[in-house]
Amino acid sequence: MLTGGNHSFKRREIYDYLPDHPNLLRPANYPDCPYGEGWFVLDGGSYTMLVISVLGLVYLEPLDDPFKTVDRIIREHPATYTIVDFHAEATGEKMAMGYYLDGRVSAVVGTHTHVQTADEQILEKGTGYISDLGMTGPVRSILGTCPEDIVRKMTTHMPTRFHVPDGDCKLEGVVLDLARNGLCTGIRRVQLR
Repeated sequence: MLTGGNHSFKRREIYDYLPDHPNLLRPANYPDCPYGEGWFVLDGGSYTMLVISVLGLVYLEPLDDPFKTVDRIIREHPATYTIVDFHAEATGEKMAMGYYLDGRVSAVVGTHTHVQTADEQILEKGTGYISDLGMTGPVRSILGTCPEDIVRKMTTHMPTRFHVPDGDCKLEGVVLDLARNGLCTGIRRVQLR
């Protein structure tokens, strides 16, 4: 599965693609969105895994309440394991979601800032948590973009076309150990180059 974020609808070409690819998720808290879904249930035979994508509100678009959105999806689609991708700018908002869902989901993983945080933990009631998974993309980059493009944009304040640099890439994320009761028993950061 792939989760989107605040750029899910940046290119109109994706609109008609989303309904035919239910494992490509856009944030679930877009109000009355006809394109794709913000959640997916994987049927693994002896277990089910629900993955939910929601977008935070602090410094981002004014969408539906992500807390209520997650509550509704969990209620409507009970699963053995539930992973929430909370695509948000503010770490405090991400942590609030983690504590809000503690003991009710397997993990809350933050995304958006492209910089892996070192705060992976298992919360008090058994939910795995990290503020940001990090980035998959070029090592020599600023958020996956050529550094020269970003520096030019910041120093001239003029519109700049961004490019993806060549060179070595990295993959960052976490590995979760999940118990049969759906809760997290281990969480480890991964950084592959």
